[in-house]
Amino acid sequence: MKKLNVQKLVGIAMLAAVVVVLQFIGNYIKFGDVSISLVLLPIVVGAALYGPVAGAILGGVFGAIIVAGYLSGAVDGLWLANPVATTVVCFIKGCAAGYFSGLVFKLFSRKNTSSGRVVGSYAAAITCPIVNTGIFLIAMFTIFKPQLIEFAGGTNAFYFAFIGLAGVNFLIELAVNIILAPVIVGIVNAIKGNRRK
Repeated sequence: MKKLNVQKLVGIAMLAAVVVVLQFIGNYIKFGDVSISLVLLPIVVGAALYGPVAGAILGGVFGAIIVAGYLSGAVDGLWLANPVATTVVCFIKGCAAGYFSGLVFKLFSRKNTSSGRVVGSYAAAITCPIVNTGIFLIAMFTIFKPQLIEFAGGTNAFYFAFIGLAGVNFLIELAVNIILAPVIVGIVNAIKGNRRK
């Protein structure tokens, strides 16, 4: 049991390091003004392999890296408008995306069959960007509504939020997760299975 806990902690730590690296790289991959969050992939993998709490921890690392970027001088309208609310939203959306991905994976893979794990990994891969982007959009229409109207610059704020701020980013995150997360979960499960033999 102790060995399993150590392996789990090491696995979560390794995925946390991947989150940090991918978030750093993602800062330089932009479509317009929006950075693409490639970090959702290791969050999904961690949530599927180690459970909802591990997913929430990895999501929290994601949130911490975003906040650290703001603290190091990255200029962002949301941060300048309300740094406390921005910090809370960053942590909530990251932790919730990881946690709910883990719950969804667990729900679909309860019988611990190969098909259950495949369906569970796809469902978790879809859940993560939906929750992450959904919480961001909810925050934009509530806490940051004045900033949203300002960012929209006289255009339709609803359209701007869904297309300008979240649209491309969400679609890319979703595509990357759907294509790669189930493959990685499958590989890691195969490796874990070989170790047990």
